[in-house]
Amino acid sequence: MIRIKNALTFVLLTGLTMLSSRRYSSHDEMVSILETIKNKNNDISNPFNPNVRIDFCDSVLKKGVTSQNAYLLPLKASLLLRAGQEEESVKTYEYLINQMDFMSIDDVLPNVGIAYMRLGERSNCMLNHTGSSCIFPIKDDGVHKIKTGSRKAIEIYKTILSSHPDDLESRWLLNIAYMTLGEYPQKVPKKLLIPHLNSDTAYRVKPFPDVAGDLGLDIHGRAGGVIVDDFNNDGYLDIITSGWDLSDPMHYFQNNKDGSFSNVTASSGLKGINGGLNIQQTDYNNDGNTDIFVLRGAWLGKGYGNQPSSLLRNNGDGTFTDVTTTSGLLFFHPTQTATWADFNNDGWLDVFVGTESPIDINDENASVCALYINNHDGTFTNTSVVSHTNIVGFVKGVTSADYDNDGWPDIFISTMNGKKYLLRNTGKSGQGVDFEDVTVKAGLNANKERSFTTWFYDYNNDGWQDIMVADYQFDRALGYYSAAEAIGSPVPGAGNIFLYKNNQDGTFTDVTKEAGLNKVVYSMGGNFGDIDNDGYPDMYFGTGNPDFKSLIPNKLFRNIGGKKFADITTSSRTGNLQKGHGVAFADLRNTGMQDIFIEMGGAYIGDSYTSSLYMNPGISNNNWISLKLNGVKSNKAAIGSHIKLTFTENGFKRCVYKDVNSGGSFGSSPLQQEMGIGQAKLIDEIEIKWAGSNAVQRFKNVVPNQFLHITEGDDQFKVIPLAKLTFKSKQTAPVCMPMTAKMN
Repeated sequence: MIRIKNALTFVLLTGLTMLSSRRYSSHDEMVSILETIKNKNNDISNPFNPNVRIDFCDSVLKKGVTSQNAYLLPLKASLLLRAGQEEESVKTYEYLINQMDFMSIDDVLPNVGIAYMRLGERSNCMLNHTGSSCIFPIKDDGVHKIKTGSRKAIEIYKTILSSHPDDLESRWLLNIAYMTLGEYPQKVPKKLLIPHLNSDTAYRVKPFPDVAGDLGLDIHGRAGGVIVDDFNNDGYLDIITSGWDLSDPMHYFQNNKDGSFSNVTASSGLKGINGGLNIQQTDYNNDGNTDIFVLRGAWLGKGYGNQPSSLLRNNGDGTFTDVTTTSGLLFFHPTQTATWADFNNDGWLDVFVGTESPIDINDENASVCALYINNHDGTFTNTSVVSHTNIVGFVKGVTSADYDNDGWPDIFISTMNGKKYLLRNTGKSGQGVDFEDVTVKAGLNANKERSFTTWFYDYNNDGWQDIMVADYQFDRALGYYSAAEAIGSPVPGAGNIFLYKNNQDGTFTDVTKEAGLNKVVYSMGGNFGDIDNDGYPDMYFGTGNPDFKSLIPNKLFRNIGGKKFADITTSSRTGNLQKGHGVAFADLRNTGMQDIFIEMGGAYIGDSYTSSLYMNPGISNNNWISLKLNGVKSNKAAIGSHIKLTFTENGFKRCVYKDVNSGGSFGSSPLQQEMGIGQAKLIDEIEIKWAGSNAVQRFKNVVPNQFLHITEGDDQFKVIPLAKLTFKSKQTAPVCMPMTAKMN
């Protein structure tokens, strides 16, 4: 990888010095840096830039196909698919099938099949998109009206399976193709049928309709991040999204406070601040305005992934300014994951950044994880060496919480190298903060699988933070694993979720199986929330990998009393087959019910898709409370503060625990904490232990179903009167619930 100093030299030599420093702001610098790197990465060796490779193939093939250059045809066909030119890809593959004298049909048919599938998806799910498009199991408006692509795909997969009946990948896609035609299971050949793909668990819920299109939120893009939070301090939640490529813009949708959103990107200062496989909110300067951290370069490997992340200051007037170059956070390492917390308890948020490095730890060019301590003046100092956080690995997820309840936030790291790290904060203030690797001691070293999405949360409400971490593979298309699970032959350790219960003594126990989570998921994004307000966190995962054949559903799991999880994907209608990434749970309508926003799309232009907003239909009549905390001695956003609700439900005393954070490691839920209390009519006590200061405040006999603002040290909370909203479509008509049968 390019060394940091070389990357900086490269950028400086390519134009940053053209303007004097007096005229050239830090924001302008970042826009120029990103544009320069984007142009540099427009290279034939860049695996995620198919158009340059297509041009190369055309330049060689322009004089005609010969025995010497025919090998370029299957390459061009696959590149056309990646570029979103499905019709041209299909035409090229059809030519190949008629010219099989120079290659094996077994080599090309699987790619022909997925090309036809993608053609069908383009014609139906994208160009004629509805809220039911690509929702697994496919039915109703999701059934294709233009059937050519799926019909052709079925022919191809039947041919493949006649010679290779054990090809589970093709069998899975065949069943999906029949589903897109409304012919599953009745018309699937018996010996090729994967039964019960449209079945559900005993724990059924009403469907969550996708209303993103009605609200103008159906961004068509590649994989990226999302933040749902209040960026203009009016009490109503806004939405900001990003896309991973440096040609992908950010989008800022401001809540109009009437059930609609306005795209204010053009006036927000975000133009030119492109890219970002993940974005997070923070308040790094303690001014009460929600700032943004943009993470870039993930998956792009040597050379192309050496992109800067961005710290965007919220100016409090509807605009953002990139302050990366002046803050001390300018680095050139590939990353998509970071965690903000007050690691030294000084009342200011610090940030730990996990970087991707497949290089040996002894290589001086390795990308090293870094802990940046806040200097209280808008700048940060890298303390990774002295704090022993300079981890080297292909890091895909980081999260922080005080797992041992000693008052100091700790760090958990998941990697594609198969190693996980639990770093315990040893409790030193100032820039002397230090961490101890306690992974082995905590019992977290047994699982050597690659891992990705991760977070701390208290899934069983015992007051101790547990760990969720998702296994991940990308060696083959994921339909193979889903098919194997569906026919009762799951592949061990393939794309599973792992749940580690906190034993309250510094150790953890793997409770995955007993919690019912030994499922194939393949999460590359996810978050947790409480969709039924029972006080127990539920989980939604975006799934996939770069392979176009990895057509598997996103997954929604409902927490059943803190003891197990039920897969409610089918009945909830949230199982989008397209790639899923950043997820946020948020009460966007001020009704106490959390909706789910997910940024959809894969790595390639041809794998872009529309984002989804799944509207909570109201699956319970449970009560809730929404808490916005403002720190004084604690950091202003109160990130890391502990909330404990105590109440009596149906004659039994209960407690619900929640830390102030944005949830999972990919996608950011609001920092206002939306907490369910079941059937309780009164909250006996709200207890807050403030991060950093560790001061404790208590509020007794609080009426639920309110929005409260609580300031550290103020013994009176404020009730915020927010209007309940009904989503409006772009044509201003209310978005109504579909009529559905009764659910349990």
